[in-house]
Amino acid sequence: MLTPGIRGHASAAVTPANTARAMGSGTLEVFATPALAALAEQACWQSVAPFLEAGSGTVGAKLTLEHTAPTPVGLTVTCDSELTAVEGRKLTFTVALADDRGPVGQGVHERFIVDDARFFAKAQAKRG
Repeated sequence: MLTPGIRGHASAAVTPANTARAMGSGTLEVFATPALAALAEQACWQSVAPFLEAGSGTVGAKLTLEHTAPTPVGLTVTCDSELTAVEGRKLTFTVALADDRGPVGQGVHERFIVDDARFFAKAQAKRG
């Protein structure tokens, strides 16, 4: 059962592939903001996945994220998430991100519980 307080964790090594330069979000060899966002989403969805019914998943709907410090190649970035609210199908999380030297970001993420097959069919219907 989904209840506030469920916690998640995810981490990523900073490599040339997830830098701002490689991901097209800047020119520097530092952990990209899009990679930070993906890490936050990963920590959140993975934390609640074991509590969902078979055939259900979650999709990201909103992310408010502050990226407050750079992380160079060679360090690791971690994200700790906490489910703070459950309102029907809407799940709200807080996220805190850090590297080996300290905090690098924080934010709030909203996800919605979906029926995987129905959601995918809806997406495929856009093909015509």
